[in-house]
Amino acid sequence: MKKLAIAVGMTLLTLAANQCLAQTQPAAEVTKASAAAHNVQKVNINNATLEQLDAIPGLGKKKAQAVLDHIAENGPIKDQAQLTQVKGIGDKLAAKIGPYLSYN
Repeated sequence: MKKLAIAVGMTLLTLAANQCLAQTQPAAEVTKASAAAHNVQKVNINNATLEQLDAIPGLGKKKAQAVLDHIAENGPIKDQAQLTQVKGIGDKLAAKIGPYLSYN
């Protein structure tokens, strides 16, 4: 009986510890903190080259080209919300790359 009580107690302690460790910052906050910590120079999305956009972590060459195509067809991107209209870029990716971009 004593062993069972110890086993149950250890299991509950382990579950509680895992729950505490699982609580992390949202991805957008981590990305902003990472960009700020590295003193990243923002890239003006409307004047950027394919190489400049491709260098942004998480974007890649294919999505960088999609950004350039969108700008060529629809004009300048004014904000992060409008960035989500680019094919292949959703809210999560826009939030992730947002700290690396300017829209002026």
